[in-house]
Amino acid sequence: MIRVFILSGLLALCANSASAADMRSMEVDYVEGRYSLESVVWFDAGVDEMFDVFSDWDLASKFSSAVVEARNLEPDAQGRPEFYIRNRGCILFFCKSIVRQGYVESRDKSFLQAITDASRSDFLFCEESWEFSTDNGGTRVRYTLVMEPDFWVPPAIGPYMIKRKLSSDGSDALNRIEAIAQDYGSSQVTNSD
Repeated sequence: MIRVFILSGLLALCANSASAADMRSMEVDYVEGRYSLESVVWFDAGVDEMFDVFSDWDLASKFSSAVVEARNLEPDAQGRPEFYIRNRGCILFFCKSIVRQGYVESRDKSFLQAITDASRSDFLFCEESWEFSTDNGGTRVRYTLVMEPDFWVPPAIGPYMIKRKLSSDGSDALNRIEAIAQDYGSSQVTNSD
């Protein structure tokens, strides 16, 4: 459940893809109520396409079935693009619909950061970022997430199960993300002709 929005978050593509996205590393941690994830993924698509896919929240529901609703919102008073995403998922018998809403900051097509507004979200704190760089004919994406849920998590098994979900749910989304980026790149070439 949580991992999915990360790859709204990410990170983290379809079997139709010419090659599969490559998860190069992933670390998940839980300390004093906060979950953190850091991963590095290689995608067989260009930096511009990968940046465009990750910065378009309307596409997030195509990454994972746990994303019930996702959309770009009008910029805030400071001109920053805003986002809305609602996930639905279960960890064992505990099912929940969770909302994140906030704003996005970016630099060129090399860095993207989503900052959640706690007053409009189910998180006390949530920030995620993506760093994009050219790597071996594709794009290397370094993804980081730090989040603190503002909802009840079963104390005995919750942290373990969320860490497990964060580690496992993203791999299916990676190939879908890559395929979307490849299609996006192809359509840009076709539209410019």
